[in-house]
Amino acid sequence: MPINLQMPALSPTMEEGTLAKWLVKEGDEVASGDLLAEIETDKATMEFEAVDEGTIAKIVVAEGTDNVKVGDVIAIIAEEGEDVSAASKGDESSVGKPKAEPVAEKAAAKPAPAPQKVAEPAPEVAPKVTPSPSDGDRIKVSPLARRLAEQKGVDLGALSGSGPGGRIIKADIDAAEGGTAPVKSEATAPAPAATAAPAPAANDFDIPHTTEKLSGMRKTIARRLTEAKQTIPHIYLTVDIQLDKLLKLRSELNATLESRGVKLSVNDLLIKAQAVSLMQVPKCNVSIDGDQLKTFERADISVAVSIPGGLITPIITSADTKSLSVISTEMKDLAGRAKDGKLKMHEYQGGTASISNMGMFGIKNFDAVINPPQAMIMAIGSGQKRPHVIDDSLQIATIMSATGSFDHRAIDGADGAQLMQVFKELVENPLGMLA
Repeated sequence: MPINLQMPALSPTMEEGTLAKWLVKEGDEVASGDLLAEIETDKATMEFEAVDEGTIAKIVVAEGTDNVKVGDVIAIIAEEGEDVSAASKGDESSVGKPKAEPVAEKAAAKPAPAPQKVAEPAPEVAPKVTPSPSDGDRIKVSPLARRLAEQKGVDLGALSGSGPGGRIIKADIDAAEGGTAPVKSEATAPAPAATAAPAPAANDFDIPHTTEKLSGMRKTIARRLTEAKQTIPHIYLTVDIQLDKLLKLRSELNATLESRGVKLSVNDLLIKAQAVSLMQVPKCNVSIDGDQLKTFERADISVAVSIPGGLITPIITSADTKSLSVISTEMKDLAGRAKDGKLKMHEYQGGTASISNMGMFGIKNFDAVINPPQAMIMAIGSGQKRPHVIDDSLQIATIMSATGSFDHRAIDGADGAQLMQVFKELVENPLGMLA
């Protein structure tokens, strides 16, 4: 029997996604492991692999479609030996239904014959009406068409459906948006009341501009950051850190690691310093979970990486126990695959704390927004030559500002201050984090 291919949940927080691109077409044979589509989740654009074998009988959801709910049917696969044309039959009413639709449900879809009534005298004039998509007060419309109508502001009551039994389908919504859809005759429905044209946005002022639809990732970033700022009481603690010893150690280590093809970045050393700090101040290596406080037994550092269309945080797990060369190698691999949209779910989901470095842009300092459910994030500014007091004399040193953002529900100010103190000591005396 035909296999309904459903929209997968590619991350724990994913409720809907964008079917960015089909990598197969109708009639293609697929095997388990073959790439079927690129799906834009709330985190990244990921490739979707086939689990079943067969032939793509019908593509139900076109590429580029937004807001496809997890579990919605996106394609139909005919199994080996099955008639492809028979498997592809059906309409959009299958969208959003589970993989195996009970036969009883299909039977129930057919209207029962109405009981015969005694004939009554016909009125003098019996107006002829066109088929209507409504059944009484209920409008017959496919789930996909209903969602598109809500998104595009199309009045379903004004349309005449072209689907089976007068059902309104996606094509009718598309036609309505373009102004070519058939509307109900006056005999079946009154014309919709005229509405005033929407007023131009107050901030447009006829300024030349371009518009771009928000991606799923950008919408998720906006939602999560808004929630974080509205629900998490942030406390910010900043320290100035002398970098000269760390820069010297990095130079010496890179000289010895050159033959192994490893080149440490300053960020690699800061990831290590943050991880060791969290283990030394475990009251900051925590997370709020409802009415419980979780204290983690290892430091997994989520590292903010800018990618086309947004931001993602691949994770260096157990960064407190890994060598700098391993951290550097893993970070380069994760960052590269993050930009290509090739990260696996476990590589960016989780983490006990985050680090965000904007020093490469010359940013002196900034306050980062906590990435829930984590309880802290370290914001790193650029290392700059500044006047600095060393051994009671004013000298020139390379100084970096680091700001910790802490969830004040989970972390007290004194504990956050202790973490920043330990972090500063480790960076200023970097051999301590290698011991």
